[in-house]
Amino acid sequence: MYIITGLGNPGKEYEGTRHNAGFMAIDHLADKYQISMDTRKHMAYLGKGIINGQKVILAKPQTYMNLSGESIRSLVDYYKIDPEEELIVLYDDISLDPGNIRIRAKGSAGGHNGIKNIIAHLGTQVFQRVKIGVGEKPKNYDLKDFVLGHFSKAEQELMEEGCQHSVQAVELMLEGEIQAAMNEFNRKKREK
Repeated sequence: MYIITGLGNPGKEYEGTRHNAGFMAIDHLADKYQISMDTRKHMAYLGKGIINGQKVILAKPQTYMNLSGESIRSLVDYYKIDPEEELIVLYDDISLDPGNIRIRAKGSAGGHNGIKNIIAHLGTQVFQRVKIGVGEKPKNYDLKDFVLGHFSKAEQELMEEGCQHSVQAVELMLEGEIQAAMNEFNRKKREK
């Protein structure tokens, strides 16, 4: 069984913001595989289903971004999964252009507070992840204001494509093909 979790902030006011790119990608997965996300447990909205023959639990932690590890730790413990093998985390990345994605098998938090909290709660940096580009913070712009801001119309279209690519990457990862996912998506760069 895999736990696939998207990071974001709960509440209407955060819907469609850059920091909620992980939630957006989970919604795409849930829609494609008709997985209902209406169970509320482990400080998250959850949905159980099957993707490519694998049992999955989709999760959207409701702890706010910076405390995402609390919910994920609870899920990992309850379902007795190995986070180094059976956890996939989808989240926003300001170092990538909107819609570009990057897959990693492990790594540091890279300044992302949600990932920092997950690493602290799990005690490991080794878990699969899909970083979803939301664009670089403009000069003289507050980082918090930027990540909690909404996408422009043009960026929304790019994010739609990025979410679709995230779904395709997760499908490969569930087949044990993380290297194929990296080869496919890590080299893709959108023309400006």
